Amino acid sequence: MSVATETRPLADRLRHLRAPLAVSGVLLFVTPAVGWWVDGPTGALGAAVGVLVVAGGYALSSVTVAWADWINPKLVFSVGLASYLFKVSLLGIVLMSVLRADWPGTRMMAIGMITAILAWVFAQTWWTAMYGPTRPDPAVERP
Repeated sequence: MSVATETRPLADRLRHLRAPLAVSGVLLFVTPAVGWWVDGPTGALGAAVGVLVVAGGYALSSVTVAWADWINPKLVFSVGLASYLFKVSLLGIVLMSVLRADWPGTRMMAIGMITAILAWVFAQTWWTAMYGPTRPDPAVERP
């Protein structure tokens, strides 16, 4: 039986989220501190918002794709693409609104987003290399 057609629980399909969410949690302390140092309280808020937007979007995409795989693996591509398009469109609307408002935290929000994207991709790549589908996850006990 292939990995895509196994009847694994939904939570098992999301076990890769632990590493990038942990890294994002660390970034929620580091980037606002840098934002405070660079631009004061507004910079701290902007940096935190940037990290939260990226982590929330990536986590939402992971959950929707895992759900689609759990329901029917043939749905993964279409649900993943729809999730991506929704996320990018919503992000574009939010960013355009922030830019039009001329908010002083925009610069640190962008830095927080860039940092969170790079950290998320690195953490997920590391997890996949270490514990991907062909390797056991030490946090999950198997019989």
